[in-house]
Amino acid sequence: MFNIVLVEPRIAGNVGTIGRMCYNLGFKLHLVGPHFLDFSSKKIMHAGLDYWDKLEPIFWDNTKDFLANNDIAKMKFASTKSKNPYFNANFSEGDFIVFGSESFGLPQPEIKEILSNENTFLIPMKSYGRSLNLAQSVAFLSSEALRQNFKNFSI
Repeated sequence: MFNIVLVEPRIAGNVGTIGRMCYNLGFKLHLVGPHFLDFSSKKIMHAGLDYWDKLEPIFWDNTKDFLANNDIAKMKFASTKSKNPYFNANFSEGDFIVFGSESFGLPQPEIKEILSNENTFLIPMKSYGRSLNLAQSVAFLSSEALRQNFKNFSI
């Protein structure tokens, strides 16, 4: 239904939790490198439970390869730098919802050059907050994408 894309994720528990959510919603998980995690680690397996083996994530070596092989027009980027709230996004089946690493966000030059106000969204927070946990952020945007397309979701 949707593609969740994690660019250079760094925290195993987040990846496992996100993988578990993707599996249960029928979303495809893309993991874009360089890869800093052991994707067979116990922390990922613990957070992902027994879903991780069934998930079949798609691994990309780097952002250049990922972007060259997928439809950029179907990509929505999550960024604390955006002024556009995620609930203004129009999500369609097959969209790629892209998240940067927990530490650095989306600093990759290939991604920075395609970001615009139309394809970049934030989760509104109080001014004293810096960011949310990656798994929480993925859940926010995934929930909105699912809500907008629920008529096509089969349980």
